[in-house]
Formats: sequence, structure tokens, C-alpha cells
Amino acid sequence: MLLIERAFTVAKRIDLFDSTYSHFTKQVLETIRKETFGQDIGQNSWTTVDEYDRFLSWLDLRPEHHVLEVASGSGGPGLYVANRAGCRVTGIDANEAGVATATQSAADSNQAGQVTFTVANANSPLPFDDDSFDAVLCIDSMNHFPDRLKVFQQWRRILRPGRRAVFTDPVVITGPVTNDELALRSSIGLFLFAPIGVNEQLIETAGLRLVKQEDVTANAATVSGHWHGSRERHKDALIKIEGEERFAGLQQFFAAVHRLTTEKRLSRIVYLVEKPGLGTTIAS
Repeated sequence: MLLIERAFTVAKRIDLFDSTYSHFTKQVLETIRKETFGQDIGQNSWTTVDEYDRFLSWLDLRPEHHVLEVASGSGGPGLYVANRAGCRVTGIDANEAGVATATQSAADSNQAGQVTFTVANANSPLPFDDDSFDAVLCIDSMNHFPDRLKVFQQWRRILRPGRRAVFTDPVVITGPVTNDELALRSSIGLFLFAPIGVNEQLIETAGLRLVKQEDVTANAATVSGHWHGSRERHKDALIKIEGEERFAGLQQFFAAVHRLTTEKRLSRIVYLVEKPGLGTTIAS
């Protein structure tokens, strides 16, 4: 059983992204990803390949399509999409280390002409023309965007009419949560916690159509438990990379995620939305 330790470090910020992306190809991190996700495609979220494939099937991607991946991280999922669908992918992320790792991965896999990554903040106006993308993917990062309405409005602008976006919100409030638990859950960066109904309202206000939504909390509960356990098994090697304080802080973070999702007090919801316009035959 994973326990959340109550300590003076509860609200302390813990770096997950910079160090992880900077050391992404370290053998111990590759091993942890395999133990956590089963199939390692370079993800740094709560998604597994079988779940990701299901989300992609909702978008009906074809080789002539252009996909925008928001919060592309290390680039692995974007490269996976390009391989699976044969389409072009543009990934954006605010983390420079993540974009550097992603760009190198694209070059190493001879996909640099098909998949590109750039530093951009999804909270700001996107540097793309209107009606220029056939799909948007944003997995487990919506919680980092404080002005969610503007994000949705940007997606509506850059999507072609009748095309769709898939995003997950991993911290939808569905039960009582203490301030200490919220502090632990958000210890890795800026978080916006919203209750059920907020995303739905903002989607409509932005001029998008909600096609469907599903509760996918179980995946986050399983992945967070595996992640915490794998990290604990490789503690000595991780401490050499992270240091003792960061290792302990991240273990508390993963334990908090596991507990809150297992108890369904914070839920993970996936949303499929569409830009109104030309008729579409995409299956939902």
C-alpha cells in the first residue's frame, strides 16, 4: 500500500520534467518506463500504448494529415503517432530540455522531415495559421494551462473544419481533497484543478462541440502505482541522477497520485471535441 507522508516538504516544488528529459536515455529511466507502461514509447504521462491507440482511433488519421501534439515532452508519443498513421506531426512544449530530446530522437529515427518539435507555450497564441491542422492531441497536460478557455479557442482556430482534438484532464475534482493532498499532487509545477462540468462548459464557450467523454482514471491509478514501485526498486540508481531530496519528493508525488486516483477523489477524464464546419464521417 502506498502512503502519503505528511512532512514539512509537502508543498515544496519538485522538478520532474527538466531532469527527466535531460537524462531520458539513461538505462535506468528506460527500464522504469518499461516496468511502468509495459511498452515504452517515451511517454511521461499516465497513458499506455493500448489506451493511446484507442484515443488515436477517434481521430481517423491518414497519411495526408497534420497533427499538433500539445505538450509533446520527450517526443516519443509524437514519433509513435507518425509511425502508426504515416502523417506529419508537429509537437510543441514549453520545456526546452524536452524539445531538445524530442528533436534528437526524431533525427536518430530518421523522422526529422516528418516530425518536428518546437518550444512554444500553449497558454499563449499558437504560432500557426488558421485551419492548418487535422487533429490536436494533448495527453495529461491540460491541468498546466491556467486560461483553459483561450487554449480551446486556439485549438478551434488552428483546426480545420470538422476535425477533432483529444485531450485528457488528469485532475478533475470528483471528491473531497485536502489542501496538503492538492499541494502534493501539484508539487511538480503549475496546476489548475477543476470540478466536473467546467471543461464541458469551456469547450462549448470556445465554439467546439463535445463529441464524448470517458472516465479513464483506472489507467492513472495503475500507472502511478507501477511508477512508484519501479522507482523504489531502482532507488539507488535514481538517487545518483536525482539526489535524495528530489527522489523522496517524487515518491511522495507518485504516492499521492495513486491514492487520489484509486479513491476516485481526483479523476482522469478524456474528452473528444470537434470544430464545427464541414460534414465529417469520423467514427466516435
